[in-house]
Amino acid sequence: MLLFRWAILLLLLVAGASFAFYAGTGQPKYRRFGWIVLKWTLLAALGFFAVLIAERVA
Repeated sequence: MLLFRWAILLLLLVAGASFAFYAGTGQPKYRRFGWIVLKWTLLAALGFFAVLIAERVA
């Protein structure tokens, strides 16, 4: 579980760095990459927490 939390944190930092690169350079490829990473990170986190909640309920 700790590994998964670190992976989520690392992916959020990657998305933040990508948005910072976009702000610095203005190249839309960084913004697009940041949104893709952010979207899949949030979906994975929601799935992870759904499994944790399902374990507590069951």
